[in-house]
Amino acid sequence: MTVATLAEVLGRAVEERRAVAGLVVLGWEDARAYVEAAEEAAVPLILQAGPGCRRHTPTAVLGKMFRTLAESASVPVVCHIDHATSWEECRAGVEAGFTSVMIDGSKLPLEDNIALTARVVADAHRAGVSVEGEVGVVGYVRGASSRATAPEEAARLERESGLDALAISVGNVHLAEAQACEIDCEALAAIQVVTRVPLVLHGGSGIPVAMRQRLARDYRVVKFNIGTELRMVFGAALRAYLAAHPQSFDRIEIVDATAPALKIAASEIVTALWRPWSAGHATSPVR
Repeated sequence: MTVATLAEVLGRAVEERRAVAGLVVLGWEDARAYVEAAEEAAVPLILQAGPGCRRHTPTAVLGKMFRTLAESASVPVVCHIDHATSWEECRAGVEAGFTSVMIDGSKLPLEDNIALTARVVADAHRAGVSVEGEVGVVGYVRGASSRATAPEEAARLERESGLDALAISVGNVHLAEAQACEIDCEALAAIQVVTRVPLVLHGGSGIPVAMRQRLARDYRVVKFNIGTELRMVFGAALRAYLAAHPQSFDRIEIVDATAPALKIAASEIVTALWRPWSAGHATSPVR
């Protein structure tokens, strides 16, 4: 069985200066394409069920789906709940078989964020499940503004909650359709000095590929969440298929037609992150 926890996968990534893609899942077809891409590239993968996915499909169903894919994969696959905002959501994820949960208390006062995260950590760790937390606010391209992560707040959340990974805000934003985010490496370095756990950047679609590789190589950023980039590939593939097959009406046929493009895009993402030294530096595939 290749089901893995976030702590297991990110621990190796830190040691080897690699990074792992947290790919946002919306349904069976894209999740399957992502796992197939990771298997062919021989790299680990984090499948993520975010709030939109969980609104569309019950967490209990998603847990079985993610576990089915992970248990049959030839590479480590983390089954991750993304952006839960309550203990109840995290508990539902643990009970559904997810191996990792993210508790997002970033909009709360720091003391409340620490208390909520610590409660989730205590509960999840008893079940052998990893926990990602967040401090600072990662905003949206056309929505809520960001609030940069303060190093002292990052240090306190890590120290007082016992989390396994920490999401931070250093210029990254959600829902970026172009790779134009400017990461504040000075701020990132200040956070890295006072923390020890793996660091996570949400809004990875907006970060240029070369910068993702640099952050994995030179800093402790070892998880990048990628969603918008892949949804754009899905939309383009869907429109192209329908334009070429205007009489098509079968859902399975139509949605399955997007899988090849998604698989190619996912392969490029996971490979570039896991092998940041690819130019002139040999690395061995994960087993």
